Amino acid sequence: MPSPESSISNAQTGRMAEAASPANPLDGLRILIVEDNAYIAMALEEMLSEQGLVVEGVAASLEKALRLTASTRFDLALLDVNVGDKKIDPVAEALTTLGTPFVFTTGYGRAGLPEAFLDHPIVEKPFYIEEILDTLRAVYASAQDGGDR
Repeated sequence: MPSPESSISNAQTGRMAEAASPANPLDGLRILIVEDNAYIAMALEEMLSEQGLVVEGVAASLEKALRLTASTRFDLALLDVNVGDKKIDPVAEALTTLGTPFVFTTGYGRAGLPEAFLDHPIVEKPFYIEEILDTLRAVYASAQDGGDR
């Protein structure tokens, strides 16, 4: 499994010269980040905020993620497949019920996804912020068009 430092590097943050603009379809959207690695969570929060997203919640545990999905409205979510020693399945199911588009992040490939979500969009670790943004844009656009996420 890659080290936290290799998941998001300073070089990657430097490549993010493109600022959020009114033409950015993610600008102003509220996002939930579920990630148990503090370094990765902080880096994601910073980078997504720089791109115009509003980070409404960050959860390092399954329990906190479930509380946030029950109490806060999100436009998008980014979910680590494994949070501590627990699988993210209940959060993915809750977001699906709420109609909130989401993307999985994982270092284990598609085989690590919850059984009910094997065809769901993923970004594999180590990842680049551009991959995350492209995938978030795609799932959000699909949800707006009424398509599959």
